[in-house]
Formats: sequence, C-alpha cells, structure tokens
Amino acid sequence: MDELIDILDADGNMTRKTAMKSEAHKNGWFHQTVHIWFYTSDSKVLLQQRGKEKDVYPLLWDVSVAGHIGAGEDILESAIREIQEEIGLTTTPPDLDKIGIFKSIQNHSIALKDYEFHHTFISKLNTPFSCLQKQESEVEALKLISINQFSEEIKEISKYGYVPHNQSYYETIFSKIFENLL
Repeated sequence: MDELIDILDADGNMTRKTAMKSEAHKNGWFHQTVHIWFYTSDSKVLLQQRGKEKDVYPLLWDVSVAGHIGAGEDILESAIREIQEEIGLTTTPPDLDKIGIFKSIQNHSIALKDYEFHHTFISKLNTPFSCLQKQESEVEALKLISINQFSEEIKEISKYGYVPHNQSYYETIFSKIFENLL
C-alpha cells in the first residue's frame, strides 16, 4: 500500500518534505519505520513471516511487527497502529519500550532502495499466541521461537530464511530482551 511519508536527511533529521512511499523507495530517500519485537516470559520471540506479495523479502521471517510511519504521524501512535493492523493486538504506549533507532540502507534493485531509520521497540507479549490475528495481506504466518534458538539461527540468516538485518541490530534486540527477562 502506498502512503504519504516524511522524508529525512542521511542523519535522520526531518527535511519538512513528504513523498509517497513508492517515490521514496524509487529515489532512495530516507524515511522512518517502526519495528516492534514481542517476547514472552518463557524466553520466546514472536516472528512474522512476510507476505508472499511483499516487494522486499517475501516469505522470509522478520520482526514481530513493522511498518512505515505516516507523514506527520506520532512514532508511538504508528507503532500501536501497526501492531493492531498486523497481529490484531491492542497496546498502549506504556507497553512499548523503545530501545533505539537503527539506520538501514538496502539497495534491492535500481528501482527499489530502502533507506530507513527503524524506531525499534520491545514489548512483552501477555496475550496468548492463539489470540493473535495476522493481517492476511501483509503477514503469511506467525510463530514463537526460543530466543536462544533464534540467536543461533540468525548466525546463518539465509539458511533459516530470515530477513538480513545488520548483525549488530539483532544483537541489540537479543541483549535488550534478555535484560527485560532478568
């Protein structure tokens, strides 16, 4: 789905310009996204398998919930909206723990350049897995995996079918989740 988004400079500062998401991807303009990683009290992480119709990394396993921040949209409101849309879960700002902003540059093709700043959150999943409702158009499947297994499998990203985020990004996610489990 195309949507109007804010354009950032290479340092993550607002430029006061907006563009359609497709235009930003075509031209390699920086923009904002939200990433929300859900974990359980028994040390599991919720993963989503990206929809088969996605332009980027179809059918690969990725962050629990992710999406673009609309033009002028509050970051927390965007995260809450994406969570509701993608997994049918109602959350509030206190449920989300922001752990950082990660710069990502992915040149998928001449016509698709994903230059993003991921506003990244972790959140404890207190709802039973069986109550989650995946968004059919965006999410192929959901699964819970032990964080230990996930941290091992991520060392061989392509073998296990994960989106190839930067290794330091994944390490930060694991570290912050482990801190919250203690």
